[in-house]
Amino acid sequence: MNYKKIIYSRKLRFRILHAFDWVPDSIMLRIQYIVKMGFLPNLKHPARFTEKLQLYKMKYRNPVMSQCVDKYEVRKYVEGKGLGHILNELYGVYGSIDEIDFDKLPDKFVIKSTTGGGGLDVIVVKDKAKSDIATIKHTIAAWRKHKKGSVSFGREWAYSGMGPSRVIIEKYLESSTCQDLIDYKFFCFNGEPKCVQVDTGRFDGHQQNYYDMQWQSLGVHCTYPEGPILPLPQNFDEMKRLASQLSSDFPFVRVDLYNVNGRIYFGELTFYPSSGYGQFHPDDFDFVLGRYFTEY
Repeated sequence: MNYKKIIYSRKLRFRILHAFDWVPDSIMLRIQYIVKMGFLPNLKHPARFTEKLQLYKMKYRNPVMSQCVDKYEVRKYVEGKGLGHILNELYGVYGSIDEIDFDKLPDKFVIKSTTGGGGLDVIVVKDKAKSDIATIKHTIAAWRKHKKGSVSFGREWAYSGMGPSRVIIEKYLESSTCQDLIDYKFFCFNGEPKCVQVDTGRFDGHQQNYYDMQWQSLGVHCTYPEGPILPLPQNFDEMKRLASQLSSDFPFVRVDLYNVNGRIYFGELTFYPSSGYGQFHPDDFDFVLGRYFTEY
């Protein structure tokens, strides 16, 4: 069921979810799973990755997760792992719009909300001179006005303990070989990367592939259509090592990295990909990932 075609307004969807904050996670997650996946999850004897992610939301409590889902605080976690060199250059972190001096920013930069998840609350500025700064400020203000309830919309526990929303501005990363950056998203279980989801054309013709750790295509895609097989990226072994190091504290986390002109950059840590409602093609891959997910 494509519920977004039934309720077009994201704001209205959030209001509806807020109205059901009182519903226990065990019930609400089953309802959401049915609505988004089309069938009832088996949470007593889960076999699917997506089923186990629902239990991960309900049961797994590691306070470090709240730090890791904040786009500014996670930088301290990465630094604590001795990996500060893979962090993107930070121009500033701001508690209000008035603190941002756009005149001092370079021509290109990326603006993010520290509490935005799933690729939301991101503004990419490729030419400041041609950008409408007033509109950008209005958009940022809308992020700040949006007050999250005491319960995460997807009942994602890690997001419930986050601090106040702030704004960070980072360097705009550019590749010399492709128009948009390629995202490398490593699915890691107890510190061991098992596969990598590779996204291309995120802003124009988004495509997706999954590869094993020997860079063999798995013939799998999820939210977006399958794209062409890509050549082995530079420093792939180093990317695997970094993903392992960054994921070692958790039963599961997806480690997102960029590889720009041979240099590796940290993207983010994602504990609940697609909030556990991603539909894999073929469906059997949901069970394959589920077999790796032994703790939750």
